[in-house]
Amino acid sequence: MMLIKKPTSVKGWLLLLLLPAGISLMAIAWLIHGLLLERMSREFVESRLKDEVAFLEYHIRQSGGQIDELKTGDYFEKVFHHAFVIQSPTQTTVSPESWQPLLTPLLQSDDEASIWLHDTKLSDAPTDILAYRRTFSAHGLPVTVIVAEDMGALKRGQAELHAWTAVVSVLLIILLVVVIWFGINLSMRPVVSLQAALKRLQSGEISRINADAPEEFLPLVNQLNQLLDSLDQRLERSREALANLSHSVKTPIAAVRQILEDSSRPLSNELRHEMGSRLGDIDHQLEAEIRRNQFAGPQVGTSAYPLTQARDLLWMLGRLYPDKSFELQTDLTDDSRWPIEEHDLSEVLGNLLDNAGKWSNSCVELSLAHDDRFVQITVSDDGQGVKENEISSLGQRGLRLDEQTPGHGLGLAIVRDIVQRYGGSLSFSTPSCGGLRVTVEIPS
Repeated sequence: MMLIKKPTSVKGWLLLLLLPAGISLMAIAWLIHGLLLERMSREFVESRLKDEVAFLEYHIRQSGGQIDELKTGDYFEKVFHHAFVIQSPTQTTVSPESWQPLLTPLLQSDDEASIWLHDTKLSDAPTDILAYRRTFSAHGLPVTVIVAEDMGALKRGQAELHAWTAVVSVLLIILLVVVIWFGINLSMRPVVSLQAALKRLQSGEISRINADAPEEFLPLVNQLNQLLDSLDQRLERSREALANLSHSVKTPIAAVRQILEDSSRPLSNELRHEMGSRLGDIDHQLEAEIRRNQFAGPQVGTSAYPLTQARDLLWMLGRLYPDKSFELQTDLTDDSRWPIEEHDLSEVLGNLLDNAGKWSNSCVELSLAHDDRFVQITVSDDGQGVKENEISSLGQRGLRLDEQTPGHGLGLAIVRDIVQRYGGSLSFSTPSCGGLRVTVEIPS
């Protein structure tokens, strides 16, 4: 059973991630502060103790090793405010005397360094002390000096400072929470604005989302507006197709109906041929409009593998036109993708290659290329070609330059429609070897 429910909003996720991270970092900083404070305090006290031992050593040497001369006026007790022990072969001096049970055992040690005593149980003596011991020779006499300081008072000061640091850390955490909350709300304003725009779009108050959005959300806004444009274009094309279809089939249907309703005339072969021609026109128009409505046009998230589709089509057309050669030239790899819907690309390649196969004498060449700006499809054949004054008419709906070749003149018109939907261009030229070259360029 989950004790904490996962947040469902971006704001909740940010708070869930940022707040524990901020609190953890603040706690780590507080712990590091305590360790550093303790280390710096010890190093500072050790430095002071070494300086005082060096000071005592200097004066003992100046007095010729006579410790009695150093006690005049309790000079060291007033200056140092530390406990100390001075031992020579003839005398041992401890100040203050209450520290004698703690400091006297240190005289037996051979160490010449810092000595830390913890949790001592002697009355009238501190529980924690830090001492520094040094042995030297003054005028041939061995002298041992120990200077010590009560670390309890220092620790209490450290604890108080550390406690105040904890209080400040808590205040900083509260301030951090406020800043994070304010920053999250401020950064989420564009999302709230986008949400409001979507509601207005849903209610019909606006037709497009305002593109004045932060850089992070601008691609999303542009894609949504592009999707809306695509839906509007599809609706407009559907209405236009229905209007064109209604207008195109109305006359042939009226002619066939008139022939069938005229009982005074026999149904001769000529009338049968005319009826078949009229019905053929209706069938051709229906086929053309159905194929046009199948085109997807540019869509977000759709792409195709051009090399795979091209090879499949070339294999199929090679079986359809066994006496002709179909060649492919490209630098693309098998995993190359183009931002074109698969069915649309298949229609473009299929119509261009089929048209070239009909008109070529022996060879059809397909070239595929892709750069940073365009994807390019080039289909060339070695047929009779097209006259210069007729090239500009290629691709017009229903136009055929040779009625002897099977087909209805729809292939190039379909290609032109698809290319225009993708914002591309369709051009025709005559290669040096004759025939016709068709070049398609679509923005990538």
